[in-house]
Order: sequence, then structure tokens, then C-alpha cells
Amino acid sequence: MQISLNGRVALVTGASRGIGLAIARQFAESGAKVMMVSRKIDESVLVDFPEGAQVAVRAVNVGDLGVAREVVAETIARFGRLDILVNNAATNPYYGATMGVDESRYDKTMQVNLKAPVFWTQAVWDSAMKDSPGVVVNISSVGGLRAGGGLGVYNVTKAALIHLTRQLAGELGPTRVVGIAPGLVKTDFAGYLVENFGEQIAKTVPTKRLGEPEDIANLATFLVSDAASWITGETYVIDGGAGVGGAG
Repeated sequence: MQISLNGRVALVTGASRGIGLAIARQFAESGAKVMMVSRKIDESVLVDFPEGAQVAVRAVNVGDLGVAREVVAETIARFGRLDILVNNAATNPYYGATMGVDESRYDKTMQVNLKAPVFWTQAVWDSAMKDSPGVVVNISSVGGLRAGGGLGVYNVTKAALIHLTRQLAGELGPTRVVGIAPGLVKTDFAGYLVENFGEQIAKTVPTKRLGEPEDIANLATFLVSDAASWITGETYVIDGGAGVGGAG
């Protein structure tokens, strides 16, 4: 099925690399106009975008909530509307036991991973989707579905994001709110795990490989399209089957 996003305008946070960049690129390839936001971003990220794609970049700290409405207004002024928000930006400054986290790193994780999606969604809702229903995509993690390891604080934010997706779907309908919970994907963000454990983990996954950013982008593109117009409130795990077990 060929998915078209012609006429749509998307705002993607955390879009300078990895999953966010792949989503922005695939949206553009599908015909959407895209505003790409990240703390460190410039037009060099557009090297593999289709010729003639209508894409803009804006360097902002997504955790600085004061800029959310400014960027939303800029996106609408530039492209005429705003139909899709992808809350992808995330951070993980702390690894270790939850009881060992300091207040500063706890607050930063909550600020970027949970508080920002709430207020960026609020900005988009107030300025665009309240009057013209759209789609919000929250990028969570399989870590939000289970406990374990040294990612407890990070995983708490991702679990909350899954609940936020369901909460907002009920509040904002007919604007659709959907989530994606990736497993281990080959990105810089997951670089330590990929480099040190990736090969071992891949052998235990039924599909026998780790995820690629494009895998997540494929799902995101479907979920924001008309083909998914009766889907809202759910978060979709995409992990190569890691969660089902039983791999040899």
C-alpha cells in the first residue's frame, strides 16, 4: 500500500538523528512538509531528503517549554497549517539504580521525556488541532512496559508517556493520539547497548536483527496516514519479536 501524506504538515522533535531523522525523512518522501526541531540541528541533516522537499529546521531545546508555541506559530506561518506532531525528543542522563539518582538528572529526564510532550502537544492543540483534527505520535519505549536494569528513571518516563497517549486520545478526539514503543534500535542514543550487547541481543530476537530507524519511521508513517484513521489511544510495540521470547 502506497502511503501519501500530500498536503500534510508535520512537526518532529528530536529530529537531528536516529529515529526522529528517519521519521522526518520518510514523511517528506511521502509528500508532507516538515518542521524538524532538535537541540543541535542544521540543514546538513537534509542531505538524503528528496529533491524539492519542503522542510525546515529549527535549533531549540525541546525541554525549554517557552519555545514550543513560538515554533508551532513559525511552522504554521511557514507552511500554512499543522497536522502532525511527533514527540520524539528524549534524554537519559542517568544510568543506575533508581534510588541512586540525583534530583538534577531526575528533573532533566522528566522535563524532556514527559513534560515536553505534554506542553508541545498543548501548543499544537491550541494553535491547530482544536479546530482541525490531526495526529500526535508519542515515541515511547519497550522499557515503559517492564521493569529492570539501570534505566529505571528513563523507563518511568516512557511508561508515563504510554498512559499519556491513552489519556490524550480520550481528551482530544477526533484528533488521534498514538504511541510507538521501539525495542533496541541502532541509533547513537542507544550506542552503548548496541556496541556492547547488540550482536548478542540480535541472536535472541525472532527476526535475528536489531531495529533500524527506518523500521520505526515505517510504522509512524502508517499511523499518521488515513490508512490508520480508526486507530487512537494505543501504543504499538515494534521490537523484532523480542518480547515474545522463544528464539533459539
